[in-house]
Order: sequence, then C-alpha cells, then structure tokens
Amino acid sequence: MADVTQAQPAPTHESLRGTAILCYALFLLGWPTVHIATVVAVVLAYVQRDAARGTVWESHFRNLIETFWVGLVVALVAIPLCFVFIGIPILIGLAVWVLYRTIKGLVRAIDSAAYA
Repeated sequence: MADVTQAQPAPTHESLRGTAILCYALFLLGWPTVHIATVVAVVLAYVQRDAARGTVWESHFRNLIETFWVGLVVALVAIPLCFVFIGIPILIGLAVWVLYRTIKGLVRAIDSAAYA
C-alpha cells in the first residue's frame, strides 16, 4: 500500500515570487472590496511564511503581515477618534502608509528583491 503522507516539495523561487505579487495585488484590491481581499492576502502570507524562511520572500510575507496588523490596530483606534475629528487625519495617514508599503513591496517583488 502506498504511503499517502508524502512530504510536499518546497516551493520554488518563482512560486514564492508569484505568491508575493498576488498578495500585494490582493492588498491593493482590498480598498474597493472592503478589505476582504486583504484578509485573503494576509492568510496566504501566513501560509507561505514558513516555506519562505531564509529567502528574499520572507521579508515580503513579514511586511504584508506587519502592515495588516499595524493597519488594523491603528484603524480601530482612529475610527472612534473621528467623532472628535482627530481620527480623520490619522486614517488618511494610515491609508498613505499602507499604500506606500504595498506599492514598494510590489515593485521590489517584481524585481525579485527583498522588501527591506
């Protein structure tokens, strides 16, 4: 009887590159989809994070995960502050920061370079 618990082959450089580019594209699609695509991207980044250890793609998946969590926490703090108007500039700054990190990561991923 064949052993069905065979180890999966490690993802290739191109596979990890494609996944990183897809995650960045999903992050950008998150804005018009009420961030449903962003959640899919961060789940994908968590799934690929271990496979990318020790490669240039590790920094990309770390960037995506950190950007998601920092963005979520800052947004949760800023939204109630919108009632006293200080939250609006915080949310605008957060949007610029998230877009910067996402676009920078996408460009670096297309060039096959590490995020940092």
